[in-house]
Amino acid sequence: MTEEKDPRDTPRHPRRRSFLIGHEAVEQFLLQAYRSGRLHHAWLIGGLRGIGKATFAYRFARFLLRHPDPSSAPETLQVGPDDRAFKRVAAGAHPDLYVIERELNQQTGRLKAETGVDVARTASRFFSRSAAENGWRVCIVDTADDLNEEAANALLKVLEEPPARSVFLLVSNRPGMLLKTIRSRCVRLTLNPLQSNPVVEVLQRILGEETPAIEDMQVAAELSGGSPGRALELLGSGGTRTFAEFHNIAAHLPRLDRRQALALAEKLYARAAEEEFAIFCQLLDEWIAKQARGEALTGKPSALRWAKLHQELGYSIRQANALNLDRRQLVMHAFEALQDAARGQQN
Repeated sequence: MTEEKDPRDTPRHPRRRSFLIGHEAVEQFLLQAYRSGRLHHAWLIGGLRGIGKATFAYRFARFLLRHPDPSSAPETLQVGPDDRAFKRVAAGAHPDLYVIERELNQQTGRLKAETGVDVARTASRFFSRSAAENGWRVCIVDTADDLNEEAANALLKVLEEPPARSVFLLVSNRPGMLLKTIRSRCVRLTLNPLQSNPVVEVLQRILGEETPAIEDMQVAAELSGGSPGRALELLGSGGTRTFAEFHNIAAHLPRLDRRQALALAEKLYARAAEEEFAIFCQLLDEWIAKQARGEALTGKPSALRWAKLHQELGYSIRQANALNLDRRQLVMHAFEALQDAARGQQN
């Protein structure tokens, strides 16, 4: 059987990324802890999915492996792509870096649903031997959210008795959901959402010659919630243009152009539009939540109506996905519900 290629192994993988934009304050905090000789052995890196957490973890791992002596470390985490340490990390071939992540199912060619205990136990064997280059040994967990119960407990054992000159970098989209005992052994680092301009800058750096129109990138940045990874997904799926169509219809509420609404519903009904429909539902959910917050901040009673609609449509979307219901009906129902809410907002 031919071994399947890991779908994560692309030129855009975080281990190959030589830049990180918008998280300078967190970088400096970690850098100062290292240069002062007070580097904790475990760091929990939290924040939105796609915000740059894994890129940050690989960036610091490269830095530690390149500069094993804190007293002579430079004042920046930057390690150039021509550096030997960078190349070895990028190739997944540095002997003093171990990555805990979901394995590939060789039969299906897809990533397994969770990280199993065998992968986590291998980390114990990794730390049981001396560093190959007499420096630091670094373990990146990407993501800690994927660890099943046995794997989490296996990792905890190593965190409780860390070897000398070892560092754990745990990436998490939902740090609060991790075992309390794991969280208690880590110093928390939070990467905050980026403003739209830095998101666009990240997109331009990543996409290079494939960079789309600036208008599309700006829309993706606005809709991404400050996450460059989410903005990339929106651009790749066409979700930005679909949502722009929705926004054009919603801008005229409570007057509803049913012809335009039905055209959009038909577009999202197509078999090839599953990913686009999923992103559309996420953006719709966030749009309604934003309306509810805006009304609440101004003390308007219609805030309750929007909040209720947010809850009801969220339930409808989950039901539609779980039961494979007609997406056209869901989209049209959403527009009619938005129309009713907008009428109540005017009254």
